[in-house]
Amino acid sequence: MLKQFLNLKLSQKLSPQQIQLMKLIQLPTQAFEQRLLEEMNENPALEAGKEEDEYEKDEFENEDYDDYDDAESERIDAEDINIDEYLSNDETPDYKTQANNYSDDDEDRETPFAAPVSFHQDLINQLNTFILNDEEREIAEFLVGSIDDMGYIRRSVPDMVDDMAFTQGIYTDEKMVEKMLQVIHELEPSGVGARDLQECLLLQLKHKTPTESVALATDIIENQFDAFTKKHYDKLLQKYNVSNEQLKKGIHEIEKLNPKPGGSFTGNNKVTENVVPDFAIRIVDNELELTLNGRNAPSLHVSKDYQEMMQTYKDSRDKSAQQKDAVQFIKQKLDSAKWFIDAIRQRQETLFVTMNAIMHYQE
Repeated sequence: MLKQFLNLKLSQKLSPQQIQLMKLIQLPTQAFEQRLLEEMNENPALEAGKEEDEYEKDEFENEDYDDYDDAESERIDAEDINIDEYLSNDETPDYKTQANNYSDDDEDRETPFAAPVSFHQDLINQLNTFILNDEEREIAEFLVGSIDDMGYIRRSVPDMVDDMAFTQGIYTDEKMVEKMLQVIHELEPSGVGARDLQECLLLQLKHKTPTESVALATDIIENQFDAFTKKHYDKLLQKYNVSNEQLKKGIHEIEKLNPKPGGSFTGNNKVTENVVPDFAIRIVDNELELTLNGRNAPSLHVSKDYQEMMQTYKDSRDKSAQQKDAVQFIKQKLDSAKWFIDAIRQRQETLFVTMNAIMHYQE
């Protein structure tokens, strides 16, 4: 029997602006600067530098342009950008009153640190050059994470299939994992992702330029690996009916291979990149002093030209559809600029509060 019930449920949902704010807070300094440049390129109402006329700035922030709409026009949909829903200004934290929190004159604000790219990160970077769908990429990244420091995957395919299902929520089969292993085997250094020494050597031989010696070495590793490891060279001579010199050349090709491909990723081969610190902690008079990198606190303001255009449209008596579209565009850009500026302020405050708490906890 079908029945109907009334059910009251209280739930919280994040608005798109809140999600963007959280992503903005998570960005390191260099990524944040890139995000800032993208926003300034997309929004002409957002400008860098300090605003000359603070009075006009305050007047704009308190101005309500919604009265431009008349009874017959559609209301401009800019209510989605509401900072008050997730930015609380009820209290002023004491750190806001401290000086030099975001000093542009901080000598260490652009101090770079060299950070080597790890072996696994280098493999991920190579993996990004392959055209893979979402499922394939998730499986491939899991396989990269399963590679040990020597470059081997020492786990069976069924175990990895089960592990992906239980720990990652990735449901796949052995055939797909084997397919992605073929992709991993294309990465550098050659032999990475092999499950044993024999497969590792074969992968490296397959990447070599085909020659008679390489073909012999490949056949030895693939079909006579046990005899080779036990140095039964007489059996190899009889098996392949080759001369001592030909066998030596084939074995020499094997000796040039690297049994530990992950170990070749040494400091000389690593690619380095600059890492900009988000914070600096100093000891001043036996007290810890925390400062935020000045690059996290850019000076931004809303374009005065766009404010004046908005005021001009407001004072105009023309209520044509074309002008209403222009008003809607300008208002959305202005509101978006105001939101981004406030979001940056919230990012600064959140970063400082978080690091300050960590610093005092670990003091």
